[in-house]
Amino acid sequence: MGFNCGIVGLPNVGKSTLFNALTATAAAQAANYPFCTIEPNVGRVAVPDPRLGVLAGIGKSAKIVPTSLEFVDIAGLVRGASRGEGLGNQFLANIREVDAILHVLRCFEDPDVTHVEGSVDPVRDAETVETELMLADLDSLERRLVAAQKKARGGDRESVAFVALAEPIVAALQAGRPARSAIPAGQEVAASRLGLMTSKPVLYVCNVEEASAASGNAFSARVAERAAAEGAGTVVVSAAIEAEVSQLPEADRGEFLAGLGLADSGLDRVIRAGYGLLGLITYFTVGPKETRAWTIVRGTKAPQAASVIHNDFERGFIACETIAYPDFEAGNGEAGAREAGKLRVEGRDYVVQDGDVLLFRFNV
Repeated sequence: MGFNCGIVGLPNVGKSTLFNALTATAAAQAANYPFCTIEPNVGRVAVPDPRLGVLAGIGKSAKIVPTSLEFVDIAGLVRGASRGEGLGNQFLANIREVDAILHVLRCFEDPDVTHVEGSVDPVRDAETVETELMLADLDSLERRLVAAQKKARGGDRESVAFVALAEPIVAALQAGRPARSAIPAGQEVAASRLGLMTSKPVLYVCNVEEASAASGNAFSARVAERAAAEGAGTVVVSAAIEAEVSQLPEADRGEFLAGLGLADSGLDRVIRAGYGLLGLITYFTVGPKETRAWTIVRGTKAPQAASVIHNDFERGFIACETIAYPDFEAGNGEAGAREAGKLRVEGRDYVVQDGDVLLFRFNV
């Protein structure tokens, strides 16, 4: 089960610098000119989770296997991308393939780093990119809607359902609102099949100068206001600092961050926020060989959660032994949790919760 976040934004806002730091590689070319990223760069990164170390210690596990998230570095969009300006057509196609969007916004002044719009205004930049995405979505959906309306008038059931879903979304796009603002209740899965970029969840990543890394600045405050108004999230990072941190030995990172007044890495916050943006949660399996984190979508039932490990686990599912993470920690493992009455045997209808420690019973 793979999930990915596309890193988007205007040229020269710090996308590739952020991607390089996320993956701790120089795979993406971070240069001070537009379109330096010609092909999308992809990297998988571990999702930081302090619970893994605790569980591995209790289980005396030989190794730890974290869950991961995929990030795609997509080259900068410019005004007119929906009409093919810059490398618009190629980049828009890449955005359509990701599950969520991390929108990097430049929130710092630097005369040595050119801005494609001539001045720093992150809210304007956010509107520029989203407008291009909405125009591309509108062009794509309007054409399909016209064809479906003709079939719907002839009584075609699939077309009738498509028209009911698409008409309010087209109206929203025509009014300058993203598709996600007009998806009818209960139609989220059907809407996701439309391939619309503005239906994807968005996280704004405010790239600030080093001095503002801990608390943000006036630019990032404006972005936070916009995000709150549309129900999106924000994370403040200094891509330059994160690039430095990614090159340090693991043991030295905490001290370096503390010296800058930071409790944790901005990248860790971005990864966790991206994970949450996709509606993902983690469950664990613990044993002497390994402690492993597994990714599922929130609301997943036990048999489907088991299939993430192996399809046979779902096919032959009988039950799962379940211990909530706090109870596993408090009981110092399965035996203590069992003695305290905290181990439960759950069946097919159990909805797995974040932090559950599970042991599946199955027979094939």
